[in-house]
Amino acid sequence: MNKTDLIESLSHRGGMSKADAGRCVDALFDTPGGIIARALQRGEKVQITGFGTFEPRRRKARSGRNPRTGEPIRIAAGTTATFRAGKGLRDSL
Repeated sequence: MNKTDLIESLSHRGGMSKADAGRCVDALFDTPGGIIARALQRGEKVQITGFGTFEPRRRKARSGRNPRTGEPIRIAAGTTATFRAGKGLRDSL
């Protein structure tokens, strides 16, 4: 399912126009201005009971290898977003 499919499905299930459904999806998932992205940028955890948790996680600096040349490289520290599925989602699969 892609974004267009999600918007179409939301418009049918929610009884709204595709334009309204598109605005809802954008408000929630858009980067960098969506609700989830902004919360993660502030370092907050977004927990949707039964579905899952989005959480920012710090990664330490580490060494790696350039896959093309095999040369060792240094990978800088950074923050990444993680998702952990909730019990309801796991059970439904």
